[in-house]
Amino acid sequence: MTTTPASGAAGVDLPPMDRGARLDRLRRRLDEDGLDALVVTKPQNIRWLTGFTGSAGAAVVTADDLTVVTDDRYEIQVAQQLDAAAVAATVAIDRDRSGPVRAGVGAAARVGLEAGHATWATARQVDGWLDGREVVATLDLIEALRQDKDPGEIARLRRAAGIADGALARIAPSLVAGRTEREVARDLDRTMVDLGAEGLSFPTIVATGPNSAKPHATPSDRPLAPGDAVVIDFGAAVDGYGSDMTRSFLIDPVADAAIDRYRAVEAAQAAGVAAVAAGVDERAVDAACRDLLTERGLGEAFVHGTGHGIGLEIHEQPFLSTRATGVLRAGQVVTVEPGVYLPGDGGIRIEDSVLVTDDGCVPLTGAPKDHHVPTR
Repeated sequence: MTTTPASGAAGVDLPPMDRGARLDRLRRRLDEDGLDALVVTKPQNIRWLTGFTGSAGAAVVTADDLTVVTDDRYEIQVAQQLDAAAVAATVAIDRDRSGPVRAGVGAAARVGLEAGHATWATARQVDGWLDGREVVATLDLIEALRQDKDPGEIARLRRAAGIADGALARIAPSLVAGRTEREVARDLDRTMVDLGAEGLSFPTIVATGPNSAKPHATPSDRPLAPGDAVVIDFGAAVDGYGSDMTRSFLIDPVADAAIDRYRAVEAAQAAGVAAVAAGVDERAVDAACRDLLTERGLGEAFVHGTGHGIGLEIHEQPFLSTRATGVLRAGQVVTVEPGVYLPGDGGIRIEDSVLVTDDGCVPLTGAPKDHHVPTR
């Protein structure tokens, strides 16, 4: 069994990750798909398989071998990271990847290439390198395997979520009229790093007043004002794994209509979380949120899907939406994040990340959901 010790200051005491089991699962999938080899170019997939985090490289997987190809900028790093991950692989240092990729593929006749990441130019290039072999486009092959999180991954996601919870608790008292979106975002980002994050899992969203009606607003110099809704969507990263959480706040004095919208989203989010369990249709989680908001007259203001998987990417499979076709499995980690957005007025979104279990789910994020909301 090949395991990976935690790396980085935020993850030194976290349990290992079993990369040997990942390779075994991938090889079984290649066999099922009639592939003799796979050329991996997506950085997150290379990291998931090998532990290597360089910005330039490829991995070649066959039934018996694993080859990691990179250039001389990463010669020391790749050796250290493969050793830390206890991954047995042939390492090729060559800026011209053609020879190492061809050697890694060996006698394989049918070779997969990641169509979701490789450009048309890369596909043509690899096809030229492997002249005489059949190069087959694969789609989300490794991404589908990455949905099922091992205990080491779950521990990292849990740690990242805990850091985010702690950071929000520290900065929440600063949500007062006069502070700008950018100032709040900067304080939150710095606090997450102070609490042990290696960085952010994605750029922090702080959106106030009419800006909160933009689901992916960028922090601006707009100051918080009385009566504003404030949407904060953010996450911490630990050993490559990122958290994702949204909390919304209402700055006193608040109109009754804004409180009603908040309570509707709060109820929809609770309904969505309650719907999550292994064996449940992904679409059913979306419906649980969407149906409640529709009953409250806010269905048309819910303009995005209910959730997505998280891990090495902040948006990864599965996706919980009206178009979803899959079924949830124990071991997946997904978000549940309904929201309503009224242009010119404002928006509300509430989001948690949860671990899917056989009989429900376990929340990883735990910050309070009614901060600064006055009682009526």
